[in-house]
Amino acid sequence: MPDKLTLLLDSSASPLLVAAAKDGRVFSARRKGIKQEKLLFPLLAGLLQKAGAQLQDTKRIFIVRGPGRFTGIRIALTFASMMRYLGGCEVRGATLFEVLRFQAEHARTFLRWKKTHPTGALAVVLHAFREEYFLQIFSPDNPAPLWLSREELLARLAACPLPLFLAGSAKDGAPLCTLTGERYALAPAAVCRVQAGALARMAQDARWEQNALEPLYLKPARFELEKPR
Repeated sequence: MPDKLTLLLDSSASPLLVAAAKDGRVFSARRKGIKQEKLLFPLLAGLLQKAGAQLQDTKRIFIVRGPGRFTGIRIALTFASMMRYLGGCEVRGATLFEVLRFQAEHARTFLRWKKTHPTGALAVVLHAFREEYFLQIFSPDNPAPLWLSREELLARLAACPLPLFLAGSAKDGAPLCTLTGERYALAPAAVCRVQAGALARMAQDARWEQNALEPLYLKPARFELEKPR
């Protein structure tokens, strides 16, 4: 019996990533551009042709639900919502932090590091806007992701009592070492970018159905703490 057709979508930032997984194969495409709503369906049509499938064959959709561009996140959420409503598709999704964590934890570099740092934690750092960054440290004491200034980010990393392994990227996609220096162990570049194959593997796990259509919009910490007048 052939595998179900699964569509995979990351529209949280440029480039747009669209993929189709079927019969153990993953077909993917990336395209740069701000107006991703105009890029989505032409890319999707080409991938479905390669997979020998039609849109109505879709049984499951996996999306990246943020953080990132507000409009970009809404594209994935709207598409997944429509497919669930019109075609009864299963919808699963994860944050960008969770995707990069998944990828990093399966990297040999991390597995070797974890053997020598069993109490260490994995952290994901992503460029947000200008000199501001997203951060999530995956440890019991740091449950929530944050939007921080560059200075706040570096201070929070330095204050963490646990050894840290970092995944993600700095401004304009530069390696994290350009931001943090050589102080931390870093994930290889290949796992610091969303991979279609990783999304396909995550899509098979039912736990990602929870909050699948809940977007993750982050605000700078100074706005969160600011009291209304």
